[in-house]
Amino acid sequence: MTLLDLEKVDAGYGSARVLHDVSLRVTAGERVAILGRNGVGKTTVVNTLIGVAARRAGKVAFKGRPVSDIRAYSAARAGLSIVPQGRRIVPTLTVRENLTLGAAPGRPGPWNLEAVFGMFPILRERAETPGTAMSGGQQQMLAIGRGLMANPDLLILDEPSEGLAPVVVDELGDTLARLADRGTSILLIEQNLGLVRKVAERYYVLSKGAVVEDGHLSGLSMETLKKHVAV
Repeated sequence: MTLLDLEKVDAGYGSARVLHDVSLRVTAGERVAILGRNGVGKTTVVNTLIGVAARRAGKVAFKGRPVSDIRAYSAARAGLSIVPQGRRIVPTLTVRENLTLGAAPGRPGPWNLEAVFGMFPILRERAETPGTAMSGGQQQMLAIGRGLMANPDLLILDEPSEGLAPVVVDELGDTLARLADRGTSILLIEQNLGLVRKVAERYYVLSKGAVVEDGHLSGLSMETLKKHVAV
């Protein structure tokens, strides 16, 4: 089953055109990465899905339906969870309250507070702590846990390694790999190639708002991948 399908999409903000003829696809159970330097349009792909960026041409479908009616506030109910760049933890809420905020009432699935605490034991230990009082890595766990609370069909992570120490990025990769092994469909937007190799099966490379490379990560060396990202 195809979860996310972009076909020849042009999109941008105001008069600025950012995405040019972008096509990509994520199927159920798949882990796909979007790679590229800063400013090439990676986050605009996400913003196009939730109506923050304006689509000028092309088609976007989620689970076979046009996404024109999906917005940031309704994405979770539709089965789309986004872990945003910068995490956006609500500072006035505890860890438990931040997690509860991510729940999508009426969506069945395996993820609830106990399941998230089982995946991230530190969140149970810090459940009554303000969300922003934790380390950057712990806040990223909280952001991912909040996304899982909606029992999503597709989990999108936008630059999850940003600002994290290398050892924490390694732990993040292990966490995302475990989620993938449990059948979670993942779209990973990332510049850290080590994290991409640990989590994703396929990749797309964006440059100047266009897809310039795509393929499978299996058998691809780190040096070759670096060349793809450097285009």
